[in-house]
Formats: sequence, C-alpha cells, structure tokens
Amino acid sequence: MKWFYSALATATVGIGGFAWARYLQRRQAVWRERLTNAIPVNSGWWKEYRKREGELLYVAIGDSTAQGIGASRPGRSYVGELAKHIREVTGMTVNVANLGVSGSTVRGALLQQLPKLRKLTPDIVTVSIGANNMADFDAVTFESDLNRLFEGLPAHAIVADLPSFYFLPAEKNVIVANAVVHRLAQKYGFPVVPLHARTRRQGLWGVTTQFAGDLFHPNDRGYAVWASAFIPTIDAALRTRDRGSA
Repeated sequence: MKWFYSALATATVGIGGFAWARYLQRRQAVWRERLTNAIPVNSGWWKEYRKREGELLYVAIGDSTAQGIGASRPGRSYVGELAKHIREVTGMTVNVANLGVSGSTVRGALLQQLPKLRKLTPDIVTVSIGANNMADFDAVTFESDLNRLFEGLPAHAIVADLPSFYFLPAEKNVIVANAVVHRLAQKYGFPVVPLHARTRRQGLWGVTTQFAGDLFHPNDRGYAVWASAFIPTIDAALRTRDRGSA
C-alpha cells in the first residue's frame, strides 16, 4: 500500500503532503489489525444469517468487501444493503448465502466458493472479485481463472467490474482487468455492474470519506456507493424473475 500513500500525498500537498502520508501509514497499521480481527466476527455473523428462513435466496461470491470488512457492522456491507433492498422492493423475506472469503482472489473464488454455489438454487447471484489480484497482477492468469469462474456461474448471475483504485500503478492494472471482465461477461451473457465508474466518480472526496482507516476497505458510506451501483441491475433481474414466474 505504500504506493497509495505516496500518490495520495502528491494529490493532497495542500493538507500536509508527505508528512500526512506518514501519519496515514501509522494509522493504517492500527486499522489493519482492527480489521483483521473483524474477519472471524463478520464471517460468523453471515453464517448465522444463513440460518434464517427466506422466500428468496441471494448468493454472493466475493472477498472481504462481501463480508463487510470496514463497515460499522457486517450488515452494512454492499451484500447486506442489497439484501435489504431486495426485501423492500419485493416485500418478501430474503435469505443470504454470503460465500465471500476475506483475501480471496479470482482463483480462490473458483476453487472455494463456486463449488458451494453449485449446491444452491439462488434467485439472485452477485459476483464481485478480483481486487486482491491487483497486488501481483498477471493478466493471462487473471483471464484464465475468471473464464473458468464465469463458465461455472448460473445464467442469471450478475457480475461487477473492479472498483477504482484511483491512483497509479494499481489503477492501470484495474483498467486492464476490467477489460477482461467486460469481454468475458459479454461472452457468457452476464450483465456488468459499473462499479469502477461509480467509485471513480467519487474522486478525491470519495478517497477521503468513503474508506475505513486502512484506506483499502470501504466504510459505510463507501459500501452504500457500491450498493447503489448494483441496484439498477438487481432491479432488472428481479423484474425478469417476476415475468418468468408469472
């Protein structure tokens, strides 16, 4: 994450520049420990949620953002916000199988989460994965793994492109990865949630207000932005489902 702080300092020289970046690095270390400790808490919360009864089943494939790391509570993740939205617009109870695993890459989702999905019959499926591939990005491996993951998804799955990383060099990798996401989504007929465009639109204000203290995971505001990117596609999927069951 050092590249992030250097880039952020350059972009914000008016409020302290590199001295501020050093402060953020120290702060980030504290937050990293705090959010690491939250991983088993959030995972346990979602396991309990899975025990609820629900007329609709929403399944999420993802990483720590699906689990809600960085939010004030697990239900404030984009998955929780979408479950709430589905419940409100349909008037039906919603069960959630949150298969997301903190730290997961595309290959992790392929090997660990996809087999669990295949045992379920979901009404809604969202896939948001790949941010953890950016640290050691290899475009060929990314495309191969993502192709195999997409190949195993149900036809009505909803996939998201990667969020903006705002600054180089990671943003350059995100742009390459998102070209792959869009190309493969078109191949399999999946709608793509424009997560990159929605998050990048937030600009520096989003960087400073929509992230937890580690400056990597979204906070409640950030997850609300993520959910807003998903909602139009979720609503379209629900309308399609209603027509199919009529």
